[in-house]
Amino acid sequence: MPARFHFLNTHPRHCLSIVRSLWLILTLHLLSACASLPPAIAVTEPVQHITTTNSQLAQVIHSLRQDRQNLTGIYPLSDSHDSFAARANLIHSAEFTLDLQYYIWHNDTSGRLLAQALQRAANRGVKVRLLLDDNNTDGLDYFLSDLDAHPNIQVRLFNPFHHRKMRWMGYITQFERLNHRMHNKAFIVDQQAAILGGRNIGDEYFGAGDGTMFMDLDVLAVGKVVDDINQDFERYWRSESSYSLEQVLQHRSVAPPPVALSPHQQQEQQNQKRNYLNQVAQSDYANALREQRLPLQWSDVALVSDDPAKALQSLGATPTHNIVNDLSRELGDPKEQLLIVSPYFVPTKNGTKELVQLAQNGVHITILTNSLAATDVAPVHAGYAKYRKPLLKAGINLYELKPSIIKPMIFKDRGLTGSSGSSLHAKTIAIDNRSMFIGSFNMDPRSANVNTENGVVIHNPQLTSHFKETLLNNVPSNAYEVQLDSNGRLVWLEHGDYAAMVYQKEPQTTWMKRFWIRFLSILPIEPLL
Repeated sequence: MPARFHFLNTHPRHCLSIVRSLWLILTLHLLSACASLPPAIAVTEPVQHITTTNSQLAQVIHSLRQDRQNLTGIYPLSDSHDSFAARANLIHSAEFTLDLQYYIWHNDTSGRLLAQALQRAANRGVKVRLLLDDNNTDGLDYFLSDLDAHPNIQVRLFNPFHHRKMRWMGYITQFERLNHRMHNKAFIVDQQAAILGGRNIGDEYFGAGDGTMFMDLDVLAVGKVVDDINQDFERYWRSESSYSLEQVLQHRSVAPPPVALSPHQQQEQQNQKRNYLNQVAQSDYANALREQRLPLQWSDVALVSDDPAKALQSLGATPTHNIVNDLSRELGDPKEQLLIVSPYFVPTKNGTKELVQLAQNGVHITILTNSLAATDVAPVHAGYAKYRKPLLKAGINLYELKPSIIKPMIFKDRGLTGSSGSSLHAKTIAIDNRSMFIGSFNMDPRSANVNTENGVVIHNPQLTSHFKETLLNNVPSNAYEVQLDSNGRLVWLEHGDYAAMVYQKEPQTTWMKRFWIRFLSILPIEPLL
């Protein structure tokens, strides 16, 4: 929008009356946008506690935890169909509460299926609380209002926009506040089982449809860490940045979206939904549940999370804790190996120095991020590209995911095969053969300093080793290996069965895209990435 202001201010004089009229209209709109929201109405309802005597799920988990009171049962969800099946099954199993916290919830096939499941749960008396970041709810006010209208469903928006349609006005007038977003993901059932990780709610996360799919990783947890996840959700639900949907909409009438689908298109949509549910029904998770053999790996697990006050730092708030410190404490320093998987990898100058120092101290480091052809946020690539050479000179292994997956990389994911494109979305750090992080935190300044994040650190040598072995064995088939040639220039190796193809430029990209990334890399935008 700054270009528009510049354009208005440089109009010739004979257009002055038009300029004044346009400026008046724009000013009135900006004044409307400047009207800030009143303080969030505080949540006064008491915290509900589910006991092992009044919940079937709690009783099952209680029996599993015999002699494991200080441990957490873990089930990795790398397969996109498994991840949807786990959520759908847990909603179906809920008896008392469903607490959900997400950065994105799309109104698409998987998003609508899960929303309908929430409504069915509410119909049988389950109390549903849905906390969404407001950055990605544009056009969803009717969808969310329909959910919130149910007496057993409450919808709250984190750090909401006052102006619901022309949100860019909010970014112009309240950028310092609105730049802070809630990137957390949490899915909690009856306060007994929780799913955390990288996935938002949408088709690209659950292997639905035929578009670009995200390679991602969640974890299902039962046991000790779930108590901390419950408390963390309550902090966000009751924070100063959390507004009820009713307060945000201020009794505005929200018109339903026009029906734009023909009867034939509606039938096609129903067929797609039916086919997807059939695929989900054959997922490993669904089969394991039917056979009552869902394997859990009992581990020492710690929640790592930001204080929700992090989103109010521009208004003077002081967070009591942050995820960076939590990660440093729980993971410790690597002694032999460090594996970083991050779709948006911006190590910064200081972070690059630390990685180089670790490599010089003998730590074997491997980094997997998106290639320019695979990333869904190209500007972030500009913040990463300039650090490739110093990382490579230090002997760090650098891989960039191709925009297509040949075979699963993170444990497994059948939902990626056959898609028109693939993009990395998992955020994982593995240390030596002892501990690994799974969550929403990217290795970039935005995750560290701007957005709120969460995840879990799992201290389990067997799980960590298996993850590393699976990933490293499959990386050469699915990613370009970035190296320096004899002249110190970047080259990309595509490994085949018998030989490697060498690219002098970033593979599967146009010169225009590469030029744009180079241009962005010289701008001072790194703190925003």
